[in-house]
Amino acid sequence: MSKPKQQQLPLHKVIMVGSGGVGKSALTLQFMYDEFVEDYEPTKADSYRKKVPLDGEDVQIDILDTAGQEDYAAIRDNYFRSGEGFLCVFSITEQESFATTSEFREQILRVKSDKTEEQIPFLLVGNKADLTDKRQVSQEEAQERATSWGVPYVETSAKTRENVDKAFYDLMRKIRDQKALENQKLNGKNKKSKNTDGRRKRKCCIL
Repeated sequence: MSKPKQQQLPLHKVIMVGSGGVGKSALTLQFMYDEFVEDYEPTKADSYRKKVPLDGEDVQIDILDTAGQEDYAAIRDNYFRSGEGFLCVFSITEQESFATTSEFREQILRVKSDKTEEQIPFLLVGNKADLTDKRQVSQEEAQERATSWGVPYVETSAKTRENVDKAFYDLMRKIRDQKALENQKLNGKNKKSKNTDGRRKRKCCIL
């Protein structure tokens, strides 16, 4: 009996993007299973699904970890197309991984060309916040980029679990709000077309 009920839960599709080795899988596994896996090297994309409470409502989160797929543009485009929200992860200890976040964002915008930047739920995530002594990307620099993109910035540590839940839950809220907005617009359009039909019919009756 519980199975059909589970299928009716709202589903939020999250895609993990970022260079290899920044901790996308570590963040995903920490969120899913409360465990830190240091040397996890997936060779293919892994998908995870979990039921979680979001502001008092049960929802399902579907996380696609794209690790190992950086070199396959066509595959990556398909993943981006299917995603509803994106966690764009870089390592605060690696300037190069921060530089590539711009490329990932551009690819997402290109694939989601039917949407504006504001319509794509997106979070910039600086991972490995526990390694402050090895920091190459300052908080100010990352925050500046996030502000210029109009997206939130959060620093996480998959190791200590710092802000791991916050990153996923903040993104789920953005996905939920965006869906509500789109439904509102859709309902508004439907009402408008119904009213137009109604007016036409009334005119016909008068004639």
